[in-house]
Amino acid sequence: MSSVEIILVAIGLAMDAAAVSMVAAAAGFARDARARFRLAFHFGLFQALMPILGWVLGRTVVDYISHVDHWVAFGLLLFIGTRMVWSGLNPGEEKFQFDPTRGWNLITLSVATSIDALAVGLSIAMLEVNLWYSVGVIGLVTAFISLLAIQLGRQVSLKYGHWMEILGGVILVGIGLRILISHLMA
Repeated sequence: MSSVEIILVAIGLAMDAAAVSMVAAAAGFARDARARFRLAFHFGLFQALMPILGWVLGRTVVDYISHVDHWVAFGLLLFIGTRMVWSGLNPGEEKFQFDPTRGWNLITLSVATSIDALAVGLSIAMLEVNLWYSVGVIGLVTAFISLLAIQLGRQVSLKYGHWMEILGGVILVGIGLRILISHLMA
């Protein structure tokens, strides 16, 4: 696998994280530099860690993971997306406030958007591609694309305000459905 192919794989893997980053920023989160960094850093880190996990564990447990990974991603995105829609519909209820740049929400989204990278780790092992170079590229590309998506989302937020949180939840559920359907159809 050439460097160009690795970059293309990284871009493809980064798309879910980019969509979540854009929606988070458009919904009014990721306002300060620290929140933007947290979002991009975690998405990049988890996109880099999942191929390592797939590479290490893939040879022995791939048969056990591959038949449920899409259900795990769907469940996580459905849960977070539903919470986000609820928060957007009920902005006065602080107990349901959803902030995708903090705590378990950030970890859950990082895992959910990087589950596909687990399979890439297995492919890297089978193709005898340099693991460390590949995961470095994947992590950096994801972080960079997430930062760009945050900027775009901040521009959208200026026009559409809190309605983006509802749209964001719907998009997260849609990403989960896409992952689920693509794996069920394969």
